[in-house]
Order: sequence, then structure tokens, then C-alpha cells
Amino acid sequence: MIVLIGLGPGPLQGISVKASEALCKAAERQREGTGALYLRTASHPCTETLSQKGLPYHAFDAYQHGLPADTDTAVVQQLLNEADAHSADYLIAYAVPGSPIIDDSSARMLIELAQQSGHALQIAASTSFAEAALSALQLVLPDGYDVRSASSLHLHDAVDRSGQPATHRPDTSRPLLLLQACSAEIVSHAKQALLRFYPPYWKAAMVPAAETEGSKICWAELQQLEALHPAPFSILYVPALPAELRPRTFEALTGIMARLRAPDGCPWDREQTHQTLRKYLLEETAETLDALDMEDMASLCEELGDYTLQAVFHAQLAAEKDVFNIDDVLTGIVNKLIRRHPHVFGDTNAPDSQTVLKNWERIKKEEKGPLSSLPSALDGVPASLSALMRAQEISKRAVKTGFDWPDMNAVLEKLEEELQELLSELNAAQPDAVRIEAELGDVFFTLVQVARHARLDAEQALRMMLVRFTRRFHAMEAFAAKQNTTLNACTPQQMDELWNRAKKSCN
Repeated sequence: MIVLIGLGPGPLQGISVKASEALCKAAERQREGTGALYLRTASHPCTETLSQKGLPYHAFDAYQHGLPADTDTAVVQQLLNEADAHSADYLIAYAVPGSPIIDDSSARMLIELAQQSGHALQIAASTSFAEAALSALQLVLPDGYDVRSASSLHLHDAVDRSGQPATHRPDTSRPLLLLQACSAEIVSHAKQALLRFYPPYWKAAMVPAAETEGSKICWAELQQLEALHPAPFSILYVPALPAELRPRTFEALTGIMARLRAPDGCPWDREQTHQTLRKYLLEETAETLDALDMEDMASLCEELGDYTLQAVFHAQLAAEKDVFNIDDVLTGIVNKLIRRHPHVFGDTNAPDSQTVLKNWERIKKEEKGPLSSLPSALDGVPASLSALMRAQEISKRAVKTGFDWPDMNAVLEKLEEELQELLSELNAAQPDAVRIEAELGDVFFTLVQVARHARLDAEQALRMMLVRFTRRFHAMEAFAAKQNTTLNACTPQQMDELWNRAKKSCN
């Protein structure tokens, strides 16, 4: 039999009658040799009373220095091993500060594993630290509050091994109680995590051992949280943010989009269809790429927002016709990422990026079904891609069938051949525009193969060249203006001089 006991937030006289009786019974059973009493820590105020009464117990303070998850596992495993080593009527009592349901992660783990292993378990609960903190703060929260361990906060969103969310962002619309904020390291970590969601000037309160005599509530801005001195069992209280200060979440974006499309929403937004939005999707994509090319992070942040709006807009249109919604979109991409990264979310070994890409393509083919559904290796290349990007994708797919030159020298020989054929058409007695266009296309496509063999992105190479050209051309215009002239008025020789100056100034 396992009994889980809550010691409450303060001295022994503050725990529930049931918990007090269970504690005394466990101590007596340990004295008789028919049971054992374990305390999560001997630093709880009630242990002084236990010692004064001569009640024996064991404490797990030796485990306190490990990581929280590792410590919990070690404690719970020892308790279960102890239970397995004795008969069913042998009493194993585990007493934790506060409430075993709310305040202690090892107690919650014990409940889960005891149920799974078939061990009989009883719970004698007491007041939680959260309740004591609310009482000390004299708060009445009819709309509830967010409560969690201070060490459970994360500096970034994370998932577990199966791809399920391992973190949950604080609900800034409700008060937040962070339990076990009992060390400077934990408080510092909590500060960094909280600053993701709260303004640095937002004040929080440290409530140390709320029911201990002489306890004092101290307030500080989040940016100065280290100035607070935590004590054992301290709780960090963060008040709810007013609506105007809360972070704008993805749910806010989807909600705004639904509101704009509502019958009393925006006339322009209500008129849009998937097809009318097509040009805006292309436009936002281009503007995002421009921000990337210019390495303008402020613009990139803004353009990514505009780009995300397009995805939400299309999902809202589909949801209105019960085709799919934004949750389906997110579920699809999350599941795809998990499936196509078995080396991260499974047991597949992928020591390098080439193996990752091979696995990706293999899994992608398996998802598409039998080869009969895609009779050509070139099927599925979007026709709406730019000609250069489409050429890259088509050539990559052709190469997978073995259709390729053996090395760079062979590609360069092919380029020379195509250039000669282009020159022949250009120098023909009667130049044929159609034939010149065809040969020029062959040259472009062969240049794409040069980029591929050099492991370069042809589209990116051309885009960056255009960025360089634009910068240099702007510099030419500026130099000409300083000479009280314009490019239109310059001679070819002057143009060359200005271009050379611009190249040097832009390097």
C-alpha cells in the first residue's frame, strides 16, 4: 500500500486532519517495522514538529541537486522498488510539501506509475502552496489562474520525441503562479522565459513560504527579478496583463481574419476568393525575398507577417465552405515534418544532410503512392514557378533517373557547344527569331546545369547579381548627380568610368 501525503505550505498544524493522521500512522508503522515514511525534503517546516514528537522518517534531500525530471524519476523508482520488495500490507508513505496533486511533480509521477503498475494508492491532501499564496496576496480570482512549476518554463517552444508539444505558453490573460521558485538559478531562468511574453517593466511578486511566520511578499520588475531573494517553497506571482499589453498570438490573427470575413466585416475582404488572392500571394512572396536579399531584418519580420496572412486568408476561405481549416493546415505540415524526419522523431540513422535528403525523397515517394500515379519523373513540378526555378527543379528530377553529365568539364563543354549554336543563329544570313530563342533557351538551361554541378542555386545567383547591379547603378546615378549631370547625358566612356567607380564603392 502506498499513501501519498500533502504536508501543506507551512507548519504541521496547518495540514489537513486526514494528512496529519496519515503522517502519524506512517511514522508509527515505520517505528514498528511494518512501513516506511519518506519525505520529499526535510527542509519543510513540519519536520521540526516531527522531530520534537520523536516520529522517524527518511528524506530525499540527497536527490535535490539533479535535474528536476531525473530527480523525480529516481525518487519514484525507489518508492516503487520499496513497495515491490514488501507484501501488500506494508505501508509506504510519501509526504510532499503543499498539495501532492498540484505542488509536486514527483507525486504526480508516482500517482501515474503506481496506477500503471497496479499498486494500491491513497491520497491524503492538504492546502497547496498556490492556495496559500493567493491567500497571502489577498486575491480572489473568479476566472481562474495559470499554475505551473517555475522550472517548467521554456526559453523557446519545444516538442517531445514523438513531436507532441512539450511546452505550453503562459496564458497572459490570467494570473500566473510559478511554484518552486526556490533558487536564484530557477528565478533567473524564469525571468528569461517570462520576458518572451511580458514587458520587462511588468511587476511580479515573490511569496516565500506563504504560511510561515514572518514571511514577506516582495515585488520587482521582471527585468530586475534577480533582486528578489527566493526561499524554500517560494512562489512567483505574475499578474495578468491588460488586453492592450498581451502578445498578439496566432489565434488573434485567425480570429481577426474570421471577423473581417463576417457578414458585418470588411467589404473588400468579403469579396476575395482564392483566385483573386493569387496575385497577393505572389506579391508577398516577392517582397519577402527582397527583404532577404537586402538582409533587412525589420522588413523581413514585416513581410513574413504579410506572407503568413495569405495562408490564414486562404484557410479561412476554405473553412467557410467546410473544405479544410487552419488547424488542418497546421496538422498536415506538423505530421509531414515528423514523418520526414525519422532520424529526429524515430530511430532512423542519418549522419549527414545527404542521407537526410535521400530519406526525404524516399518517404515523399511512399506518401505519393504507387509509381503508376506519377508516370513521369518530371510530373508535379509547379508550372507557376519562375522559368529559372522550374529549370532547376526539372533538371534535379531528371538527374535522379541517371540523365546527367559525368562532371563539370562535360557541362562546360556542353555550354560551349550551345554558345556556338547560338552564335551561328545570330550570325545567320537571315536570323530566325524562333531559332535564336530556342538556342538562347538551351544556353540558359545549360547554365542551370553549371550551377547545379557547382552546388549553387541558379535563382539565388541571378537574384544576388541583380541586387549588386541595382546597388552599383544607384551609385552611378549618385556620382553623376554630384557632377551635375545625368546618365542619359554621359558618353560611353564616362559611363564606364562611373561604373568602375560604382563597383569599387559597393564592394
